[in-house]
Amino acid sequence: MQVAGVGGGALRSRAVSTLTEDHASTDEAAAAGTEGGTAAPKGSPIKARHIVLAIGIGFAAVTAVSGLASAYIKHHDDSTVQREVFEGIPSAFKLAFYTLLPIIIVYGSVMFANRVRNWERGRPDNRATTPKNAKRRMADFRAGVYMQTLLREPAAGIMHSLIYFNFVILLAVTTVLEVNHQLPSGAKFLHGDVYRGYAFVGDLAGLGFLVGVVWAIVRRYGPRRYRPYRIRIKSKPEHAVILGVFLAIGVTGFGTEMFRIAEVGSPEFEKWSFVGYPLAQLVDGAGNLAGWHQAWWVAHVLSFIAFVVILPTTMLRHIFTSPLNMYLKDRERPKGAMKPLPDMETTELEHFGASTIEDFTWKQLLDTDACTMCGRCTSVCPAHATGKPLDPREIVLKTGEVMARTGSPAVTPPIGVVSDITVPANWMFERITPDELWSCTSCKACDEICPVNIEILDKILDMRRYLSLMESNFPTELGGAYRAMENSGNPWSMSQSDRGAWADKVPGVEIVDPGEAFTHEYLYWVGCAGSFDDKNKRVTEATAKLLQRAGIYFAILGPSEMCTGDPARRSGNEYLFQMLAKKNVANLNGMGVTKVITQCPHCFNTMKNEYPQLGGNYEVIHHSQFLESLVSSGKLDVSNARLDERIVYHDSCYLGRHNDIYEAPRRVIGSLAGVQIVEAGRNGTKGMCCGAGGARMWMEESIGKKVNDERAQELIATGAPRVATACPFCFIMMDDGVKAAGKEEDEVRVADLSMHLLEAIERGEAAGGGAPGFLSDVRRTETTEFSTD
Repeated sequence: MQVAGVGGGALRSRAVSTLTEDHASTDEAAAAGTEGGTAAPKGSPIKARHIVLAIGIGFAAVTAVSGLASAYIKHHDDSTVQREVFEGIPSAFKLAFYTLLPIIIVYGSVMFANRVRNWERGRPDNRATTPKNAKRRMADFRAGVYMQTLLREPAAGIMHSLIYFNFVILLAVTTVLEVNHQLPSGAKFLHGDVYRGYAFVGDLAGLGFLVGVVWAIVRRYGPRRYRPYRIRIKSKPEHAVILGVFLAIGVTGFGTEMFRIAEVGSPEFEKWSFVGYPLAQLVDGAGNLAGWHQAWWVAHVLSFIAFVVILPTTMLRHIFTSPLNMYLKDRERPKGAMKPLPDMETTELEHFGASTIEDFTWKQLLDTDACTMCGRCTSVCPAHATGKPLDPREIVLKTGEVMARTGSPAVTPPIGVVSDITVPANWMFERITPDELWSCTSCKACDEICPVNIEILDKILDMRRYLSLMESNFPTELGGAYRAMENSGNPWSMSQSDRGAWADKVPGVEIVDPGEAFTHEYLYWVGCAGSFDDKNKRVTEATAKLLQRAGIYFAILGPSEMCTGDPARRSGNEYLFQMLAKKNVANLNGMGVTKVITQCPHCFNTMKNEYPQLGGNYEVIHHSQFLESLVSSGKLDVSNARLDERIVYHDSCYLGRHNDIYEAPRRVIGSLAGVQIVEAGRNGTKGMCCGAGGARMWMEESIGKKVNDERAQELIATGAPRVATACPFCFIMMDDGVKAAGKEEDEVRVADLSMHLLEAIERGEAAGGGAPGFLSDVRRTETTEFSTD
């Protein structure tokens, strides 16, 4: 079996490759700061869309010339084991084929160029390929074209692989046949054993392709138990069109082969067409075989032409845009960092964030055409799972819809929408509501699971920036947190003089002043929660005691430490973030601090990944990583530490998905004798958010079920009597969630891993003498709720 037509797939592949280079070179010339909002420089008069058109016209010309050559230069293969191209097909049909196909190729390139023109509306984004990132880019590209990311979910991955790889093979089979057709008689190679192998591969690919298509049809339209929720809620008519065209290509391909083989008398060597040959025996001896062969051939050609027509105008375009998007994944900005903005105190810009299509970068706009509409982002979104209005897939599709409908010319949206939905202006908030954006916990689960590396969170945060900075349109509770950070240096509005009060209970902790040179090896950055929240002050005490036990020479800033600005930045208030961050950076740089230990993943992420944007470059390590190194090196003695209990670890989003730290906390816990680590159903990259990220810690959760209650129930379901956290927000949210589920502390104890570790060490030292004093203090303190009054 083969797919009719030559050049369509290759055309798209070449166009995508050239388009990538065009964008990369454009952005290489753009300053890195343009990502944050400066005007895009004028580019070359030759745009990416022009290159797409030129390549399309070139392939169309090659196809037309190929048809003319075969008509006037008739090279024949005298081998008895081979097949004649177009055997039994009238000359009029061949003329129509070589006339119509080039026209369709040009049409497809025009449609695709119009989409590329939409991407060009975006701001610059430096995604240039350099010697430094070329290897990573190719690895990301291979992950896409080899279906590695799709195979994270085996059912969907295998189904797509059957369709994709076999379709590519079928295109190659067709191309090989056409190349052989054009060669002189002495150079032809498609005969004898080569032809037998060729026929076998073609039928094997055709059969695999049909299996994949039927599987996809059942998965989308079959019995409910076979249809995942994320697919059920987003099936559109164009899905039926695409699957129908694919099915037609497969069925007509085998139908054409069946009658072709029967028409030439079913020669013995055609048995290598192990599907077509048995089918030919079913019609052997039937009347008008030539007519049936021609009819099936025409149907096969028309089905392939239908494929080329719908390729640029439906979601099928992701065959090419998705691998391109994956190739462009690598960027200079760290994974956990937001896009930088210019200095808010000196910039002359008057517009911040994203409210129109032109406010996004070209890469963010390409994202919308690379989306496969698979809904994996939706399936892992904690807001969506608990009844909030946010659906990450809809953020991508709505952005693409506004882009498509306001383009010049307008093009089809990423996926079909009902006719009642209109886009009267190039304004994002015609289709996206503030409630959707403020529901986001910035957990990055959507970005992490996306098989084609679409950057969904960036879009949400850019639109938050607009709402916060340009319209002051943010939840009321955030206003209080903003005022507290501005006036008090922390979102709880506590007195800065109390920041170091916890150190009174840990003798030997030094508090240094920013006016002094920093002579200690490490600065222990405690963070707001660790300084003011009663639960997390115990985490701070435990961590400090562990550092002292290991002989680490450290100090804290105490009253001079201010909020890193994470809640302000994640909620869009860049001005407040920069105010806080610049003060911290000035203090740390002035003191000469080089190494920082944090216990809050949000502080860790901000200082490690975002402070360099403001001139603050430090070696930042999270306390889970540091404790692991202390244990593994023997500096922290855990030889007698023991906890004969099961523990489930709750992954922090900002430690895990934002910074890829998953094993360090587990190794710390696993270093304790007697401990059995169990995993929640959702863990690691698919871990469920606690609900406090993205400044949600300071927003009321009034819609749907509380995210922390949902996650706490998952942890309780493991049967583990202990829950370990590595984030102050997670500690608060999981402890509240466990209590809301009716579990007392003696049933399920939630604590930071440093607390579990210290408790185990002290128990070992107590040599069976009952609960150590540290644990008693923790339990007594945690019976009192923290108050902001």
